[in-house]
Amino acid sequence: MKKLYFFILCAFSLPVFAQSSRMKSAVIKKADSLQSQIIAWRRDFHEHPELGNHEFRTSAIIAKHLKSLGLEVQTGVATTGVVGVLRGGKPGPVVALRADMDALPVVERTPVPFASKVKTMYNGQEVGVMHACGHDSHMSILMAVAEVLASMKNELHGTVKFIFQPAEEGLPLGEKGGAEEMVKQGVLENPKVDAVFGLHIQSYQPVGTITYRPGADMAAVNPMKIIVHGKSAHGAYPWSAVDPIVVSAEIINSLQTIVSRNLHITQNGAVVSIGAINGGNRTNIIPETVTMIGTIRTLNNDDEKMVIDRVKQIAIKTAEALGATAEAIIPYEHHYPITYNDPALVAQMLPSLQAAAGAENVSLRQAETGAEDFSFYEQKVPGIFIHLGGMPKGGDPLTAPAHHTPDFFIDESGFTLGVKALCNLTLDYMAAHSK
Repeated sequence: MKKLYFFILCAFSLPVFAQSSRMKSAVIKKADSLQSQIIAWRRDFHEHPELGNHEFRTSAIIAKHLKSLGLEVQTGVATTGVVGVLRGGKPGPVVALRADMDALPVVERTPVPFASKVKTMYNGQEVGVMHACGHDSHMSILMAVAEVLASMKNELHGTVKFIFQPAEEGLPLGEKGGAEEMVKQGVLENPKVDAVFGLHIQSYQPVGTITYRPGADMAAVNPMKIIVHGKSAHGAYPWSAVDPIVVSAEIINSLQTIVSRNLHITQNGAVVSIGAINGGNRTNIIPETVTMIGTIRTLNNDDEKMVIDRVKQIAIKTAEALGATAEAIIPYEHHYPITYNDPALVAQMLPSLQAAAGAENVSLRQAETGAEDFSFYEQKVPGIFIHLGGMPKGGDPLTAPAHHTPDFFIDESGFTLGVKALCNLTLDYMAAHSK
């Protein structure tokens, strides 16, 4: 009976897979024909970057393009987000594809003619604005994917939901946005999404390659704020004070023992970093209070709880031992869960990536302590987040300009591979899950 069921299933599925194969040949031609347009979109976005929840020009361009393709388009999602729905001509699953839209408060230093000269206000300070993480590339690639799949709408076995998301890089304290807010506003519903795919371009990964990782791919992030309260005094008479600067120094040093002494480092990695410390304003005054901010990165839920508990314990008890008090606010500002790629889905879809890039150009990657709010989508539905090479051929990963820096640079020749990969994932998932 099981064999009969298998043969019946194959009889119904084979035409769908054959059609998918024909469509993927069309994807290659269409994607290659769009290369110059993808680069033009990317350079325009790069020259006119916008910070999170302020992507007004950016979202207008995206919405106009999606409407021109005949998609159902919703704007203003989670402030500036754009969602386009492409309903295929045949029944099947709903696949979501996501790109992030926001830039960073970074002054650009790259010697390209389309370098950003934009300045704006952020947290009360004038800052430069730059696409220093590749979101301009992500948007342009997904706009091309929408054009490719819209051109074969009648043949699609299912629905595609294109999610252009604001504020992936976080927001000033008190604002809401990003993937978490989009999920809260129902972006994975109506129609209900069955699987979600996304990509990130990487400045240190060779162009023409794709990397992936099942399970924990990118870390959970917990920003933290530690406030140490002491007793102020004249700097010439420290015995009259409870010096919060000295206490803070002891806390900072002790925090480093969490990774070196509490974490099972052969199984998982973690990071505890202090990014800023502020206290006092004169050479001869011991201040009353010191404030520190930093970040915690972890790759599984147990480690996340352990590290947060230890940070609080070390801050509070160290201060207490030295006659001060401390409070640790974790998370502070925001929290991103672990970016967790569904292992079964990764195994199922790996041939799709290999078909797009060539098996020799697709490889397993190490988990990293960077973070991504794509994780909020993956908490709700199975998903895969892949990494696209953007380093020029012959480059050195160790010296390639890092993300979030003024010199961040991407080789544009790899964009069409991103288009082909997302299209393959969509078509093959539909073929495997169509009735």
